[in-house]
Amino acid sequence: MLNQERIQKTTANMAEMGIDQLIITDPTTIFYLSGAWLHTGKRMLAMLVGRDTTCRLFVHEMFQQSDALGMPVTYFSDIESPVAVLNAALAKTGVVGIDSNWPARFLLELQELNTTVKMVRGSFAVDGVRMCKDETEQAKMQEASRLNDLAMAKIQKEIQPGRTELEMVEILSGIYRELGTAGFSFDPIISYGAGAAEPHHTSDDTCVKPGDCIVIDIGCKKNEYCSDMTRTVFYKTVSPEAEKVYNLVKEANLSAIAAVKPGVRFCDIDRAARSVIEAGGYGPFFTHRTGHCIGLDVHDFGDVSAANELPVREGMIFSIEPGIYLKGKFGVRIEDLVLVTKDGCKVLNAHTKELTIID
Repeated sequence: MLNQERIQKTTANMAEMGIDQLIITDPTTIFYLSGAWLHTGKRMLAMLVGRDTTCRLFVHEMFQQSDALGMPVTYFSDIESPVAVLNAALAKTGVVGIDSNWPARFLLELQELNTTVKMVRGSFAVDGVRMCKDETEQAKMQEASRLNDLAMAKIQKEIQPGRTELEMVEILSGIYRELGTAGFSFDPIISYGAGAAEPHHTSDDTCVKPGDCIVIDIGCKKNEYCSDMTRTVFYKTVSPEAEKVYNLVKEANLSAIAAVKPGVRFCDIDRAARSVIEAGGYGPFFTHRTGHCIGLDVHDFGDVSAANELPVREGMIFSIEPGIYLKGKFGVRIEDLVLVTKDGCKVLNAHTKELTIID
């Protein structure tokens, strides 16, 4: 059933952006607005939203929809051009917004068929709505993070001599099943030693050894919503340099969290974390943005970066994950999710950030 409140917020954004009709093709966004998951493979899928809040779905005839969907459905067959079917419902003047996920093979055909409308990037009309979570979404994301905290505690207890990174990933999958989640929200990163110096290390057959740092970047899905967190622990011992770096990353994490409140720009939050690491002499080794928005997708629209000057709003949820990566030696990343409140933020992760040595 269509979520009328979300549709109205989307069309209000369309009016501000000067968009008359909006073509939405991202299955996750269609679910967000309609409550229906539609995965049509390479076949065209589109939801057309008018500024007057009217909606229509365009989908192949093999994906029959129930009346409970709450909007008219136009079906097309294999012998029809789906783009031509969609174009027949479009106005021939005005501005049509296109979401950023639509494959070029469809968009290019539409541009050839309809040369009288202006086509613009329209994703923000609905992405801007998705950025702020309502109370139901907030509750679901808090529950997903609670379960992720439990998983983090459990997986750390599984670190043993001879156990590879890949074996740890397999164990984590079982932990998520036991906790009643829908599984990974992204491919987990469990990396030992020098592998942890690669921010997006692919888990492999490396075994843990004394003195290794261990980066554990994990997330699960529950009730369609994602969680994400990172903790860095040490096996048997920790070197003085690694301890120094760990404390610096923790300070950067806490500094950025303290900066979060409505009206503060995302770039200012990034600066709060980055300035700590730069002051500590490791600026060149913090090689990624400070965080990303999260919700139905683990990487929703929006990020905590130097390039993002959008102001933070109440209800937004995003990660704070500064890191330092010393090639060939070790890496440290500490990540929490934060929910923006009316006067600050709530940290959704409760698992300890105190320096932890696994015996």
